Amino acid sequence: MRFNFQFFSNPDQNLQFIKKLVLVLGRTIRYLSFGTFGVLIYQMGYTTDPSKILFTSRLFEIMVFFLGLAIIMRNLLSNLSRKNKRLVFELLVAVFLILSALLRWKAFGDFSEEALLFTRKYFVLNVLVFLIFVQELGKFSLLVNRLKLSPSLVFILSFSILIMIGTALLYLPSATTSGISLIDAFFTATSAVCVTGLIVVDTSVAFTHFGQIIIMTLFQIGGLGMMTFTTFFGFFFKGSLSIENSLFLRDYINESNVGEITSTLIKIIIFTVLVEFAAAVLIFVLTEPALFPNDGGRWFFAGFHAISAFCNAGFSTLSSGLYEPGFRYLYDMHLVVAITIILGGIGFPVFINYYNYVYRLLKGIVRSALYGEKYKHTPRVSNINTRLAVYTTAALLVVGFVCYWHFEGNHTLSGLSSYGKVVTAFFGAVTPRTAGFNSVDMTALSVPTILIYLILMWIGASPGSTGGGLKTTTFAVAILNTWSVATGKMRVEVFGRQLTAETLRKAFAVIALSFLTIGLGVFLVTLFNPELALIDVAFEIFSAFSTVGLSLGITSSLTTASKVVVAVVMFLGRVGTLTILVAITRKAAELRYKYPEETVFIT
Repeated sequence: MRFNFQFFSNPDQNLQFIKKLVLVLGRTIRYLSFGTFGVLIYQMGYTTDPSKILFTSRLFEIMVFFLGLAIIMRNLLSNLSRKNKRLVFELLVAVFLILSALLRWKAFGDFSEEALLFTRKYFVLNVLVFLIFVQELGKFSLLVNRLKLSPSLVFILSFSILIMIGTALLYLPSATTSGISLIDAFFTATSAVCVTGLIVVDTSVAFTHFGQIIIMTLFQIGGLGMMTFTTFFGFFFKGSLSIENSLFLRDYINESNVGEITSTLIKIIIFTVLVEFAAAVLIFVLTEPALFPNDGGRWFFAGFHAISAFCNAGFSTLSSGLYEPGFRYLYDMHLVVAITIILGGIGFPVFINYYNYVYRLLKGIVRSALYGEKYKHTPRVSNINTRLAVYTTAALLVVGFVCYWHFEGNHTLSGLSSYGKVVTAFFGAVTPRTAGFNSVDMTALSVPTILIYLILMWIGASPGSTGGGLKTTTFAVAILNTWSVATGKMRVEVFGRQLTAETLRKAFAVIALSFLTIGLGVFLVTLFNPELALIDVAFEIFSAFSTVGLSLGITSSLTTASKVVVAVVMFLGRVGTLTILVAITRKAAELRYKYPEETVFIT
C-alpha cells in the first residue's frame, strides 16, 4: 500500500519534508523508548511505595501511548518514500501499545481481570517496551562514531556509564531486601560490570530476585563489553553495519579484517549463548532438586552461575559460594563450572581461529568425499596469539593443579575422596584465573597456595576474553623476551615467527603499570584500614585488579575510602591501565629525527 499526499507543489519538496519528518519521529521514538523503559524500571524498583506507583503508572501509560502513536506515524510516512518490510509487524506492536494504554485508562469501560491480563499484569507490555528499548539502543550505539572520540575513550566511557546505571538500579528499594548504602551499591555495580565478583554484602541475602537479575545483567553486558553488546542488537535490527561502524568496532573484537567484522560479531554472540545455555542445562541436571524450593529457582540458579562462570564474574547466589553445604560435594557440577570458566577466559580470538580451522578442514573433507575434488591442505589459521594463549593457559592450569595438590594435601583437600581431590585441585587451579568462585574455605588455604594464587590472579585470562588480569599472552611475551636477553638473542622468536618491537614495548608497559596500580592500591587500603593483615590486603588488591573476586574475607570490613580504592582498582583492571593512558594522552607525531644511542646500566 502506498499513499500519495501532496504537501508542496514540487514532488522533491514533498519527499524532503517526509524524510525530515521521519527523522524527527525516529528521534522521538528513540528518546520515548529510553524514557519509557526508565520509568518501567523505576516503577519496578518502587513497588512498595503506593504514591510512586500511582504517579509512575500514569506517566508510563502516557509515554506508552505516544510511543505507539509515533511508531505508527513513522512507519506510515516511511512507506510514502520507500518500502518497509517490517511495516505490518511494527504497526501491530504500536497498536498493542496504544490499546494497552487505553485499556488501563478504562477508555472502553470496565473489563474483567481476564480481559486485562496482558495489560494490568504488565508482562507482555513490559516485554515489548524492553524489546523496543533494546532495538533503539542498538541503533543508537551505531552512531557513536559520530562523536569523533577514540575507541579507547569510548570503551572507558561505556563501562563508566554502565556502572552508574547499575549503581542507580541496585539502589532502588525493590533491588534489596532491607536497603543498601550508596557506596555499597556503587561497589557491587562496579564489581558486576568489571566481572570481578568481590562483594561487600551477601548477594543471596541482601538482594532480592529483582536485584540479582540486575547483577546478572550487569556482568553479562560487562563480560561481553557494552559496545559489543549494543552493536550486535544495532546490527540485528538495522540489518547492516556501515564502514565507519566496522572500522570503529574492529578494535573491540580483535578482528583486523574489516570485511569479517559482522561475521565475527555474530559468532561471538552465538558462541556465548551456546556455551551459557549448555552450561545452564548441565548445572540444572547436576544439582539436587531438594536444594531448591521449585524448578524455577533451580533454573535461575543454573542460569545465574552459567553466565557468571562464562563471564568470569564469580558472583553466586549462595552465601558461601560453591562451598555452601549441599553444593560443596557436587563435583560434576564443579567441573562444568570450571570448563565454562576456561571457555570464557580463553578469548574470543582463539575461538574464531579454531572455528575457521575446523570449518575449512571439514569443508575440504566433504568436498573431497562428495565431489571427488583433490583434498586441499588447510592453510595456517592458528596465529601466534592463539597458540601463545592456549599453551600458556594449559601450562598455568597444570602448574596450578600440581601446586594446589601438593600444598593443600593437609589443608583443604584433607578428608576428601580421590575424585573429590582431583576435581577440587583442578577447580582451585582454574578459579584464580579471574573467575572468583570458591569450592573450599578460602581462609583455610595454606600460605604457599595463597602466594601461588597471587601469581595466577596477576596473570589472569587471555586477551579478547571475558576475564581480566595481565593476560596470558603478555606474560608469555615477557618470559620469551627475558629468555632472549639471557641467551644473547637480538630478537624474540617463537613458533617460526618474530615478535615485533611494539609488542615487546606494550607488554612491559602493561607489566609496569600493573605493579604500579597494585602497589598503590595496597598502600592506600593499608592506610585506610591499618588493622588488616598485609597478606589479606595484597590478596584483595591482586584479586580486584585481575577482576578475580576471590577474597580472604576482608571485603565486608573495608572502610568507605578503601571500598572506593578497591572499586577504582577493579575498573582499572577491567578497562586496562594502558588503555586509559592511551585515551587521555595525545599521540606523538611521527619522529623524523634520531638521537645518538647510548647504553644505560641495567644490572
